[in-house]
Amino acid sequence: MAMSVAEIEQLIKSALPDAKITVEDLAGDGDHYAATVTSEQFRGIPRVRQHQMVYAALQGRMGGALHALALQTSAPE
Repeated sequence: MAMSVAEIEQLIKSALPDAKITVEDLAGDGDHYAATVTSEQFRGIPRVRQHQMVYAALQGRMGGALHALALQTSAPE
């Protein structure tokens, strides 16, 4: 079962309310996405931990409903 862009955005936004999120369906199959997430909550946190925070927001859907997510995270400039 594939995920929609809106569903991915909503899950991330619920965990990171201040986040600015851009999600792109890379293959048009609802399975391969690229996401850019900018949140003040990432400030001072290593990139690996930032990615873990986003994956946690997806509530276990990575590797299941969401097959691939190319992820870029940062704190606002």
